[in-house]
Amino acid sequence: MDQPNRSQPDTELPRQERRKATINDVAARANVSKKTVSRVINDSPQVRPATRERVEAVIRELAFSPDPQARALALRRSFLIALVYDNPSPQYVVSMQHGILDAIESTGFQLVLRPCDRGAPDYLTRIAEFITRHKPFGVVLPPSVSEDAALAEMLRASQCDYVRIASVHLDAPNRMVRTCDAEGAAQAARHLAALGHKMIGHIHGPKTFRSAHERQAGFEAGLGEFGLALSAELVAEGGYTFESGQSAAERLIYGPRRPTAIFAGNDEMAMGVYMAARKAGLRIPEDLSIAGFDDTPIAARMWPPMTTVRLPIRDMGRRAAELLLAAGGAQDGALAGEAAFVPEIVVRQSTSTPDGKHYPPNDDNPAVRTPATG
Repeated sequence: MDQPNRSQPDTELPRQERRKATINDVAARANVSKKTVSRVINDSPQVRPATRERVEAVIRELAFSPDPQARALALRRSFLIALVYDNPSPQYVVSMQHGILDAIESTGFQLVLRPCDRGAPDYLTRIAEFITRHKPFGVVLPPSVSEDAALAEMLRASQCDYVRIASVHLDAPNRMVRTCDAEGAAQAARHLAALGHKMIGHIHGPKTFRSAHERQAGFEAGLGEFGLALSAELVAEGGYTFESGQSAAERLIYGPRRPTAIFAGNDEMAMGVYMAARKAGLRIPEDLSIAGFDDTPIAARMWPPMTTVRLPIRDMGRRAAELLLAAGGAQDGALAGEAAFVPEIVVRQSTSTPDGKHYPPNDDNPAVRTPATG
């Protein structure tokens, strides 16, 4: 049997037998030092344009791909963006992940997840250990960990960049993504009040979440614009979970005065309201109008499709990651600066007038206007 000619150059070997190009190969072919190649890879301004073009051409020619671990070691930092969260809503967390992944696509950065329990006694210690072990490039903090001043201080002391996503201003502009939750909840209140509801219930999130307070305050303000007040007996606390929404809705439905509409502080709890209504034999929306908050993908897939306040969670995650990359010099610094996302109500078929009638899509009242699509 003929033996392969091992003297032939790498470029003529079968693909699986070719040797992977190294930084030394790039440096030798471009006639520059390894340090210069490293500077080109990391977008250092210390490289002359002509040299940069020559090195980049060789990188393309050799199909050179830098080793992320080697880059991290050289730069004394990892190429990890961490999402640290205690949010009990899986839909929220998944949407946030997608947004971060949108931002780091083709950057060489990777996403690492770190769920936690903010109520645990060793919560801060565990997060500090995670930061020390993995040395992330930066951390995205959604509610409610974003509202923890001690966590933010620990990250600053660890010299770890972070961006906080919260319903109010909590930090320096380049560390903030604001969500304006109160205005979104006010829109839900205006919608239900404009439909003619007066017996309106509200299921708010955990008191440890600033968003729960902001959404309830905004909802009450919106009702006040119509001369309505939120009755204490029509308010129940949930945990931002399906089960807590169902339990809270049952307390309202079987209470002394059954509401004709319920606004839940997030879509997970609103889905629980659906379950409670069906178990009680109530029709949606003829007997009970239901509105949620977040507009997670499941909202449009419920039956009837759910009216909810759209919070662009994926966009928020993407912007938070972009701010981290800009702050660390890995992306255009022009992106730095606080971002604010104003929610908007999306009217679907889970809300109607108290007598079960829907307004037509082109009604002149913007509070009850229904979009053509979910």
